[in-house]
Amino acid sequence: MASEAVIDPPVLGRTFQHFVEFLRETDTPAPVLSPKRFSQAMHIDLQTLAEQAHVHRNTISRAPGSRGVQDYLREALRVIKAATDLNGDLNKALFWYRNEPLTLLDYKTDERLVSEGRTDDLLRYVASIEAGAAG
Repeated sequence: MASEAVIDPPVLGRTFQHFVEFLRETDTPAPVLSPKRFSQAMHIDLQTLAEQAHVHRNTISRAPGSRGVQDYLREALRVIKAATDLNGDLNKALFWYRNEPLTLLDYKTDERLVSEGRTDDLLRYVASIEAGAAG
């Protein structure tokens, strides 16, 4: 077993702001998100994250602040924030992001759509749900 401890992400029962703070990279003074912590929170391995972000698998660990990695993480956060705002529950939003196939978007999950660069389509979909719920 690796000597590196896997930390259980402290996002359950917390707010979106707690989630963002958890994702903040602490090993560098640069204002970047930690791909390692994101992968832990989403329960995916780093290679899967690299595939989703369309970067080489070594980029995640060797250049976590790279534009490709950070752009993907920020787009994922946009969607997770919108989903959290919609239902008021971070845990439900994270589950939805990873698992809910969306009928109007070719039965793809949020996770897949963000990976395909369709964040804006997804946010329009969330806005339409919100507008429908509001009247």
